[in-house]
Amino acid sequence: MPINSLTRDKIYREAQLDQLPATCKSTKHLTPLDEIVGQERAQQAVEFAMSMKDKGYNIYAIGRNGLGKRTMVMRYLNRYQPNGKTRYDWCYVVNFEEARNPKVLKLPLGEGVKFKKVIEKLMQRLSKALPLAFDNEVYYNRAEKLKANLAQKQEQALAQITAEGAANNISLSISAQGSYELVAMNGEEPHTEDTFLALKKSEQTALEDNITALESKLREVVRKFTTWEETYSEKQQRHDEEVAEDVLSHLIEPLKKQYAELNDVKKHLVAMHKDILDNLDIFLEQNEEQVALSYASLEKKMPRRYQINVLVSQQDDIPIVVEESPNYHNIFGYIENATYKGTIFSDFSLIRSGSLHKANGGVLMIDAIKVLEQPYVWDGLKRALRSRKLSLSSLEREVTLSGTISLDPEPIPLDVKIILFGDYQTYQLLQHYDPEFKELFRVTADFEDVMARTPESELHYAQFISSIVHGNKMLHCDRGAIKRIIEFSSRQADDQNKLSLHSADIANLLRESNYVARSLKANMIRTSHVNQALANHEQRVCRLKDNVMQSFVNGTTLLNTQGKVVGQINALSVIATSDHQFGAPSRITATTAYGDGAVFDIERKVELAGSLHSKGVMILTAYLSTIFGQTDNIPLATHITFEQNYGGVDGDSASMAELCAIMSAFAKVPLRQDIAITGSMNQFGAAQPIGGVNEKIEGFFDVCEIQGRCATQGVIIPKSNVQNLMLRQDIVDAVAKGQFNIWAVEHVSEALSLLTDHDVGERDFEFEDYPEHSLFAKAEIRLNKLREHKKQQALK
Repeated sequence: MPINSLTRDKIYREAQLDQLPATCKSTKHLTPLDEIVGQERAQQAVEFAMSMKDKGYNIYAIGRNGLGKRTMVMRYLNRYQPNGKTRYDWCYVVNFEEARNPKVLKLPLGEGVKFKKVIEKLMQRLSKALPLAFDNEVYYNRAEKLKANLAQKQEQALAQITAEGAANNISLSISAQGSYELVAMNGEEPHTEDTFLALKKSEQTALEDNITALESKLREVVRKFTTWEETYSEKQQRHDEEVAEDVLSHLIEPLKKQYAELNDVKKHLVAMHKDILDNLDIFLEQNEEQVALSYASLEKKMPRRYQINVLVSQQDDIPIVVEESPNYHNIFGYIENATYKGTIFSDFSLIRSGSLHKANGGVLMIDAIKVLEQPYVWDGLKRALRSRKLSLSSLEREVTLSGTISLDPEPIPLDVKIILFGDYQTYQLLQHYDPEFKELFRVTADFEDVMARTPESELHYAQFISSIVHGNKMLHCDRGAIKRIIEFSSRQADDQNKLSLHSADIANLLRESNYVARSLKANMIRTSHVNQALANHEQRVCRLKDNVMQSFVNGTTLLNTQGKVVGQINALSVIATSDHQFGAPSRITATTAYGDGAVFDIERKVELAGSLHSKGVMILTAYLSTIFGQTDNIPLATHITFEQNYGGVDGDSASMAELCAIMSAFAKVPLRQDIAITGSMNQFGAAQPIGGVNEKIEGFFDVCEIQGRCATQGVIIPKSNVQNLMLRQDIVDAVAKGQFNIWAVEHVSEALSLLTDHDVGERDFEFEDYPEHSLFAKAEIRLNKLREHKKQQALK
């Protein structure tokens, strides 16, 4: 039965846009799509994870780059309304009892900055009010009275000592160093050594005894001075505190009432109240150096210890944070150091937030590979998710980056959903090597690469195109351009009945088409502009393809596209670079010699063949044995190879071509060189689908163009690959005009019939001969002659 070449409608499916109203002439009149099409499974996974409040329901989003994973998640989250979830502002404040352990303040949403401003205003008022309270006559009079009382008591005590000494010719004086001295007097003048020695012994002894007794009393008085001065200092301190208390009570008590329902804030205000009383010199500027350091700030001019470090201040919407550079400090925050007059210091006001702080109560989205590339980040994330706490000092303690004593801030409670974006290979690695991964990331959002191509999905795709055009303020696309982009999407999906969900490819094509249209002063993107953009892209990435095709032009790669040759066939392969793939034909040859039926794969012998190619050769060997080795061994050894192959070869897509070359060599029947073939086969000879079918056909077509076209040329593909055909327009036109052929076969025997212009032949019964003049009959006749020869040789 003859096999007909495929018609135009089979090798390219045009977009119809049946669901698009006829009045809609361009994307200008087409409502943009507000969601990602074809990702219902992934969206349901995200919705489920966001609804689960339990620990561990974080998300790993699987899919290649360009699928719109982040866009879909962002669009969903922008509409997501968390039920019953309370979010807070988080602040760090000084711990007045232990400055090394800053405390956390939790405030209602949006109150953090307000509280910071309230404290700043309080400090401004205190810095003015406190000095004024200590700079008035009432304060000075009371302070002077206390000081006068002390001086009076000291003078009375000294006067008593002075009077007692004067009665005994002893004078009390104060030395230049400020110490008290008792001196024996000779009238109005102190005794000299000579005058003292001139006294009687009894007088000397009496003076010495009196001085000793007075010294004892003087020491007692000096001790009392110390006690009196301490009492004075305490009274003065109480006086200062009473004065300051009047000011503080007036200013701080209203704040305590204002924040009475926030227990932590109220406690902080109480502790601040007490600390200000203990550190009045900060406001009264009694110690300039201490005050200077106290005010040293990177921000506003106010005492550092009373600042409010607002780490996170959130808005009403759920926080959604995308961290592009997930190193440790960017994720978990860090503590800065400041320098003042050569002194390096750090305190709670230098604590800086990380992405986890900003996303607390919401969602943090990060790239899985970037996380795994950064030291300590993955372990830190797991630790935070397990403990549901966010600590700032874990890295310093873990790796001992500094020998200095660092701050150890109080941890912040953590309530966050983390979405990791990554590919399937990274997902498998984490599943296999990290047992905690499946406990912490229990939800997998698996993004599709393609979706079914239906009239409805074409409409959604057109709306998706419209959303890109509107979002990027491009020129609008007419219906023809929309159709061409949808057809391009099918080509990207390698399936007439599918559409690619790689939104990045579509967005890039639209940008480039918009550039072409604008450069041509067009007012709209049309089909020609899309085609030109595709051609421009092809030109940018096709250097390797041009080099390969040049080898066919100058004849360095040997290939026939006309005529017939025994044991020689044109196979098709795909060459891929990082951003481009193309097809190129290659010659497979098969030779036979007297042997035991083995098929020697030269590529495998020289280790140029991969395991899949070797498997394909073994399968075709099994098929040959089924056809010709039912009753006796095949007395031929076959050698097959890819000619001029100096790299590797893998895959089984050439197994049908290899079998055809071997059958030609067996039967000594030539194969048509104007036909190329691709496709794998099973042990029963059935044609199996292969990849890259469009590129393979286009590669052979281009070589035919180089060497000279004729109407008989064409390509044989498996019938199951017909649905994958979305060929170039020049090939579609050539097929439509009967100038190029594409045959789809279900069995290798159909391919043999096309290539040899012979019926292959089929047995009715197992031991019956093949029909006369059939291909298999010719092969079997030759094999039988060899078998008979072998028997005769054995008899000799």
